[in-house]
Amino acid sequence: KVHLVESGGGSVQSGGSLRLSCKASGYTYRTYSMGWFRQAPGKERDGVAFIDEDGTITYAESVKGRFTISQDNAKNTLYLQMNSLKPDDTAMYYCAADPRPSMTTVQALGVTPLFWGQGTQVTVSS
Repeated sequence: KVHLVESGGGSVQSGGSLRLSCKASGYTYRTYSMGWFRQAPGKERDGVAFIDEDGTITYAESVKGRFTISQDNAKNTLYLQMNSLKPDDTAMYYCAADPRPSMTTVQALGVTPLFWGQGTQVTVSS
């Protein structure tokens, strides 16, 4: 059974940094595409950053230059380094995994990724 557990959220001031982690288990990690999503209260869930099975990385325009997605295949862990945080980044952040090779394509087609973590809250104060 696929299991995703996020950690690393918290409260920071504007300009601060956080690193989120997503520990994956229950499948062969490197064969799935992965991604980070976020949802603020009253808003739709948005894609933040994706890593496809071939290593292609995609970022939402709103986080380009500030966030970095990475993964450690040996640890079955996905990361999201978030720098220069803004109050608009406040949201619940979710890790997602999908057996299809491109999370970027999954997102572009409006398809919901197959597996999700429980989320970790990020709050940025001004």
